[in-house]
Amino acid sequence: MNIIVTVKQVPDTNDVRIDPTTGTLIREGVPSIVNPEDRHAVELALELREAAGGGRVTVISMGPPQAEVALREVLAMGADEAILLSDRAFAGADTLATASALSYAIKKIGNFDLIICGRQAIDGDTAQVGPQLAEFLQIPQVTYVLTARFSYGGLLIERQTDSGTQRLTAPLPALLTCLKETNVPRIPTLPGCIGAYREKTFTVWSAKDIAAPAEQIGLKGSPTQVRRTFTPAPKGEGRILTGEPAATVRQTLDILLEKGLI
Repeated sequence: MNIIVTVKQVPDTNDVRIDPTTGTLIREGVPSIVNPEDRHAVELALELREAAGGGRVTVISMGPPQAEVALREVLAMGADEAILLSDRAFAGADTLATASALSYAIKKIGNFDLIICGRQAIDGDTAQVGPQLAEFLQIPQVTYVLTARFSYGGLLIERQTDSGTQRLTAPLPALLTCLKETNVPRIPTLPGCIGAYREKTFTVWSAKDIAAPAEQIGLKGSPTQVRRTFTPAPKGEGRILTGEPAATVRQTLDILLEKGLI
């Protein structure tokens, strides 16, 4: 069972600030972490590898050289190999160009049975890369996965929907995007951390290495661009009502009526 997991290093959104002049994220002094839902994707891959009785889990990411830290972390969890796509040619990529670059890298990897992605990254919240990657590779996809296990020569999956859960089967190869409710990611062990730096394979590929056309990656391959990012201006100070419940409820209703909200 050969499983590929896409992983992204993202800024910790609990400490994100925006430069009011340039409208860009202030990354200096902001810690970077493994995208949370990607850790659940890695855990699902490890569980399926164990259920299959063996195989290989390869994690792949696109980003600057410092993204190596994120990949080493998931290697410590138990992944077998890590590949980082790092090249200035990839810079400025939107979701489509990102998925395009990943697809060329996966084609270079060759044989695989399953691709697992986190539903979305916390720095963009688009949930687009996984489905776009499946389209580039022309394989079936199942999003919002809660559980997955081998059955009927493929996977038996439960996925979250707006009205509840849906159960379905998917043939292999396929692509899944999973949720934080899917599992609880394991904590890397000390031997796992040592192995992640001393024993396991870590490879860096450029755009040339994956034979990605310049017009399909980076800014050239991005049909969408972020024009402006900003923090909404405060609308006013909050008001705290104190006193007996009956009186504060009456005050609340009066305020809402005055503002025309009810």
